[in-house]
Amino acid sequence: MATRALLHRLPIVRSSPRLDLNASRAYIAARSFTPRSATKAPPSPSPVGASGTGIGNPEIQETLPTTADEVDAPVVPTELSSTSSSNQPPPPYSSNGNGNGNGGARPFGADNGNNGEASGLGFGGSEGLSTDWSRSYHGLSIQPFASEVSEVLMAPLDPLDVEMKPDGLIYLPEIKYRRILNKAFGPGGWGLAPRSETNVGPKVVSREYALVCLGRLVAIARGEQEYFDPSGIPTATEACKSNALMRCCKDLGIASELWDPRFIREFKSKYCIEVFAEHLPTKKKYKLWRRKDQPKFEYPYKE
Repeated sequence: MATRALLHRLPIVRSSPRLDLNASRAYIAARSFTPRSATKAPPSPSPVGASGTGIGNPEIQETLPTTADEVDAPVVPTELSSTSSSNQPPPPYSSNGNGNGNGGARPFGADNGNNGEASGLGFGGSEGLSTDWSRSYHGLSIQPFASEVSEVLMAPLDPLDVEMKPDGLIYLPEIKYRRILNKAFGPGGWGLAPRSETNVGPKVVSREYALVCLGRLVAIARGEQEYFDPSGIPTATEACKSNALMRCCKDLGIASELWDPRFIREFKSKYCIEVFAEHLPTKKKYKLWRRKDQPKFEYPYKE
């Protein structure tokens, strides 16, 4: 009975949700909260050259480096540069200088400061093979040809090689120009390169050509040839090329006597004769020229 009376006297404490909320609020308020902006940053290193730097550490520089104390050091070639230089393409001419045109040989005079330009008796090299001769003037007047070549080109004419037309015009046959060029430069050492399209007129075919010797441009001339029927145009085109070759050879001195008036007069008086001949179909007489060592005119003419 005494214990039960004592319990009635003790106050009864009920659990209240309000009390629990207040307790949690008090707990949260009791926690310490520090803003992020208030966090203390670590000390930053002092800039180079600031006062007090280098104290206790003599390896720290006091000032920034400058280029005033720089010196020029010799450049030592590396293995990479030597390798890259070995991969460069070879020069257009070899260094043997034999001048015979074998294996891209260096021509005469190419080793005297011409920077590999074609000259003398050598082959024209890789540059000549890729040249557009329809527009290029490569090698023009770079250097005279060798003396042995010049002697062949400017050799005096043999009177037996000179022919005469009935109208009194003396000439050297086209095949003999080719023989002189072959003797001077060798077969394959010269050629004719077209520099224009073939111009076909009502009566004349013409075309411009360039004479190239040993990979060098020598001369440019326009050849022409008459034709009388359209079926003769192909033949006239070939004769036009031969006419251009003879005109180009004047610049090399080949048969230059044929353009000398004094030589023409002396040759005609010594080796030629002018005769009257009758044209048999028309019964007309003409004054014609022929060589003294040639036979008389044949049909349709009669002396």
